[in-house]
Amino acid sequence: MDRELPSYNGVVYPAMTDAMGHMNVQHFVAAFDQAMWRTVVVLGYETDWQSTRGEGWADVLHETRFAKEAVVGGVFTVSTTVEAVGRTSLTLMHRMRDQHGALLATMKMKSVYFDLKKREAIPLPDALRQNAHARLSPATEPGEPG
Repeated sequence: MDRELPSYNGVVYPAMTDAMGHMNVQHFVAAFDQAMWRTVVVLGYETDWQSTRGEGWADVLHETRFAKEAVVGGVFTVSTTVEAVGRTSLTLMHRMRDQHGALLATMKMKSVYFDLKKREAIPLPDALRQNAHARLSPATEPGEPG
């Protein structure tokens, strides 16, 4: 099974840049957040569980490392691996690459499965946990921040 999941595709628009002329940090975070949602859905989370079961996600860790500038017109992809599966949480590693495959940035993201009414962590659903375990990454790729 391929452990790396394609999780988001994007393009850098002029409005996404800052005074330095490259994609602003907020847009990296937004792309990684989109990638997280795509990943948990692939693993078995149903987005309607927010309303039908009152269950969702709360991020508790974002560790971002930037490797190369993303500039206007640049097309990028995000791929995601599962780094850890806890009782109530998932730790994902997102890797953003440009259209040539060069690494732009990584984000290690820990998200806790959450009871939206009680505002507290709850155990991951069994099927989601099993699917996440099946995709656990054996190790971070050599030479990449991790």
